[in-house]
Amino acid sequence: GAMGTQLGRAGLEMGGKTTLTHPDAVLAVHRAYAACGVDLLITNTLTMNRANIESHNLEVDVREVNLAGARLAREAAGPGQYILGDMSSTGKLLKPFGPLSEEEAFAAFKEQAGILAEAGVDGLIIETMFDLREAVCAVRAAKEAADLPVIASMAFNTAANGGRTVMGDKAADCARALVEAGAAVVGANCGALDPHEIAEIVALMREAVTVDIIAQPNAGKGRMVDKELVFDMTPEAFATGLQECVAAGARLVGGCCGTSPDHIRAAVEAIGKR
Repeated sequence: GAMGTQLGRAGLEMGGKTTLTHPDAVLAVHRAYAACGVDLLITNTLTMNRANIESHNLEVDVREVNLAGARLAREAAGPGQYILGDMSSTGKLLKPFGPLSEEEAFAAFKEQAGILAEAGVDGLIIETMFDLREAVCAVRAAKEAADLPVIASMAFNTAANGGRTVMGDKAADCARALVEAGAAVVGANCGALDPHEIAEIVALMREAVTVDIIAQPNAGKGRMVDKELVFDMTPEAFATGLQECVAAGARLVGGCCGTSPDHIRAAVEAIGKR
């Protein structure tokens, strides 16, 4: 389930820095999801790589924030619940579209993956990636840094025309390239799609690769209300959407922006552990 929007609802900053500034709040969110009966908890370290931290002047130590993120998730986990170290974009476009070289991105991803592995996570999840080149770079770096399973998940802007990221990468192409790079699981999360459209992406990826597929849609499509981004899909409707993702071929399902423990609890009740 979502971490950032849950923290935002509590009036806190939606990001990895909150792991250090408000650890009790982060721990409480983890515990709420753990109580729903989930199999996996994801650390609050989404963009806590050196490149992103420095470009946003976050003034946090990359090692400290990643170790703390893993520790909090582990503290919340119950028996049979595993921890995924969360990674995402550097926040910069790769050359020639932006300032970052692939070598610099690789180094940032490798450093974060190594710290999370040292912290004892059970696997790594690289998610909300909109550029396939950067996603492939992140998977390769993670595999070089640690002997852990890697999940790679892309964010899509449309399910039409083969499913496209904002950079124009097609769903099937993403799935094949990420598996070739070393991902054990591939899929989709966040983006501009609702759960029903994410199910369409799942079907496209299912046709392209044989590895397991992950689906983590938002709680519907976000809309602006009084300058605030609101996700208002009900837990019941969200659970129905996740059932569609499972029917399309997803083996791992969860929630992204706007989801809450209520959404995840409804999904667990509707889908169960198969």
